[in-house]
Amino acid sequence: MRLYTKLTLFAVAATIVVLGLFVWQLPLLMQKIASGNTNKNLIQQREKALSAIQKNGIDYYFQGDSAYGSYSMLKDEYISLEPYYTGADLTRLQTAERIIDGDTINYRILIDTFAMQQHVYLLEIGKKITSIQEDSVALQRATISVLIVLTLIMALIQLFYTRYLLKPLASIIRNRLIKKSFPFREPQRALTTSTYDFRYLDDSIAQLMQQVNHAFEKEKEFTSNASHELMTPISIMQSKIENMLTDPELPAGTVLKLEDTMRIMKRLKKVVNALLLISRIENEQYNRNDVVAVKSMIREVLEELQHRADEKALTVEERLTDGVILYHVNRDLLFQLFYNLIHNAIRYNRPNGRIIISDRYVNQEYLLCIEDTGIGIEAPQHERIFDRFKKSTSQREGFGLGLSIVKSIADYQRIGITLHSEPDRGSQFELHFPATHLTK
Repeated sequence: MRLYTKLTLFAVAATIVVLGLFVWQLPLLMQKIASGNTNKNLIQQREKALSAIQKNGIDYYFQGDSAYGSYSMLKDEYISLEPYYTGADLTRLQTAERIIDGDTINYRILIDTFAMQQHVYLLEIGKKITSIQEDSVALQRATISVLIVLTLIMALIQLFYTRYLLKPLASIIRNRLIKKSFPFREPQRALTTSTYDFRYLDDSIAQLMQQVNHAFEKEKEFTSNASHELMTPISIMQSKIENMLTDPELPAGTVLKLEDTMRIMKRLKKVVNALLLISRIENEQYNRNDVVAVKSMIREVLEELQHRADEKALTVEERLTDGVILYHVNRDLLFQLFYNLIHNAIRYNRPNGRIIISDRYVNQEYLLCIEDTGIGIEAPQHERIFDRFKKSTSQREGFGLGLSIVKSIADYQRIGITLHSEPDRGSQFELHFPATHLTK
């Protein structure tokens, strides 16, 4: 999951959690607000009633009766006024029942006493509880609706702002990492952003890429120079040893030692030639304009290696599709790639084992598989198997340069390569030829 998606989801989730807690407490909160607002309204109505009584006089309301009472059409509110004889001042807010026109109704009531014309009167002002609750529920619904709309708006704002804020990071990933292939030859353009952290990250990655490029170029230069410099003395020493071996007067012991030395020189020459080949590939000294018939080339390789397969009594099964043609490749390098993989399949196979060479098409790619029944490769070694001169902890004596050459050729010709292998169950190398190699 991408970073801006995680940040947006976290912000939205946090908003929803806070909203949920608020909605959970909303009824209690609204009840308190409605109760407080009702109490305030009752107090205000008391002030208005007292002001009207002061202005009009108490007799204006009694009109010859012993008490005064009035209520609204739906009995939501009422007011009563009557003499008060106990003598104690009384002012309070309470919830109580009142009977109006034969109906028993719960009210929130403000009770107050006041003196006028040497008499004490009791004033009650009430508001129906159900009316208060209805107002509270309506307010809750309105509040929840507003909160949901605000949450959606905030989620959209957070989504777009997070995407805008992290846009430089997406640019760094896209331009510095995803679209880059080693070695990095394209010019490095600085990131345009006002965020210091992203600019610092981009500059650091750019500097690191330059350092890696520099180190890679130095390694290529050293490999190329060292290989060229070694070839001359190796060839001279090999010639001298060959001349010495032609001397008929050499003792037998000396001849054996010289032959051992000659074998070492040949092996050293082979290593130097391999390093030179890798150096030329990395320096792009080979063209990629050849056209190759896969089945024909595989059969050429098998003919060259048949005697090695026969030594181990191996069965080689070739299951290739007729007429597969590869374009934009180098014939010699492709031959070397097939040769090294099939040679390894023979070398590390078991006596009386099998080698299966097959192909198929997957998602517009052409896949060629070389599978053996050999000793296999341990999982921790899969990532290191194409490195030069790496030693294996399995029965193999070392990876040497064969698979390193395979990887260099595959990278140079834009061929993907994957390995599937388990100890004692053999290995399978898959070569992925993209669609560009299947059309002119």
